[in-house]
Amino acid sequence: MICCRPSRRDLLRWSAVVAGASLVPVTDPERAYAAAVRAGTVRPVDLELVTLTETGAIFTWYTGVPGTDDGLGRMLPAPADGEILYGTHPGRLTRRAAGPDGTPYHYVEVTGLEPGRTYYYRARSRGRDATATPLAAGQAAGTPLADGVHAFTTPQPPPGAFLFSLALCNDLHLGETVAGLVGQLPWIKGVEQVPGHPPYPEVMTKALVEDARRRGATYLLAAGDVTSEAAPVDVGRARALLDTFGTYGRDYFVARGNHDRAHTGPAYASCSPGRWQGNDCFRDGFGTSATEPSYFARELNGLRIIGLDTYDKPGDGGDAGGLGAEQQAWLQARLKDDPDRPTLVFGHHPIFVENAPLAITGGQSLEAGQAIALLRAYDRTPGVFLHHAGHTHRNQRSVFPLAPRVAQQEVGAVKEYPGGFTLLRVHTGGYALNFYKTRGDLARAWSERSRQELAGLWPQLSLGNRVSDRNSVVHRDFSGVGR
Repeated sequence: MICCRPSRRDLLRWSAVVAGASLVPVTDPERAYAAAVRAGTVRPVDLELVTLTETGAIFTWYTGVPGTDDGLGRMLPAPADGEILYGTHPGRLTRRAAGPDGTPYHYVEVTGLEPGRTYYYRARSRGRDATATPLAAGQAAGTPLADGVHAFTTPQPPPGAFLFSLALCNDLHLGETVAGLVGQLPWIKGVEQVPGHPPYPEVMTKALVEDARRRGATYLLAAGDVTSEAAPVDVGRARALLDTFGTYGRDYFVARGNHDRAHTGPAYASCSPGRWQGNDCFRDGFGTSATEPSYFARELNGLRIIGLDTYDKPGDGGDAGGLGAEQQAWLQARLKDDPDRPTLVFGHHPIFVENAPLAITGGQSLEAGQAIALLRAYDRTPGVFLHHAGHTHRNQRSVFPLAPRVAQQEVGAVKEYPGGFTLLRVHTGGYALNFYKTRGDLARAWSERSRQELAGLWPQLSLGNRVSDRNSVVHRDFSGVGR
């Protein structure tokens, strides 16, 4: 589901937009493919420039059968070829990169590009140009030009030698069965997995681990909502899947989200008592002892990471995030103790949420007073450079005036569209952030299926309206890291 309970204003806004929407399970996939073959023509849509590095770019799109409806408001899937034609002049697209044939879920990676250069491209399936996902800023696929051509400019790489990479992720929601639910809105029915396919949180988490390793991540940070509601079986399954990345507490680290809070009821009775309420099954699965705090600091090759518990409070998970008094004092002391140490902070709730005109929940960020105090602490701590957050299920990069040296990076959810993670590449002279969609066959299929959340409006809220919301490069002195 999408966190958390909507406000009254949100209810009124969304009632005018999606009242009466009917989202029902997809038709039999065998019939969908048969219809596509009989139709003979396809329509390529939802073109997105997902990842943009100094030497490469990744594009995704979908091909469907015109005039059909899979019950979710999109065309029935149609397998086709997929290619990117590109070059350094809009009239000379002489280079080609191709993806696998016979899929409606296209994923094409272009490599060997030059840093700091503008490229022009078109994406095609069966000779037809793909149309871009409509976004408010119009940058789903780069800069749109005429006749189906788009442009993008590769960034310069971070200065200095490459040190290591971290995969930043959040909102895995192990145990969830229906995506796209918003509180108790009766007209939002949500999106379910195709019958017979594995549960989508498991599909997406497996793909996360596989792709993070494939992209060279040494460490993985999961910023909360690892489970749907912290049931023991879901905590155990999350732990088992993440353990395939490496050793917990050494190779990967987990912070608590509001869905991972302590719960009450018979299903949780076997777990240890929670600090604020109920029984804390999440701590049992991802802690080392019942007395250990739910927040922590570690050093990774000279880089300090601080994991926050942004739901260190009593509640039902539907309100703003918050840090307990002990955690606030601990964090202030940690930052003051070594203010120049290069530091990455991660936690579930963003500090503040900006540029969200279609915000759909009433508890998207930290409580305002704590958020201001946190930014002021960051401003007194020159080493803090990044705050990684989840909860909003979107890609959004923000810099706030109270702490102008610190970037807040919200990362799209693992468990649904856009379905992926952000790779942080650390160099001696700076860092790069790049969002990657997971690319396994089942992961790509579910990602496209779940883009129909909120009657198809979900991409406008989650992909990131600017390419820079999902890809950025920052100069920073990390000369002491990696030693």
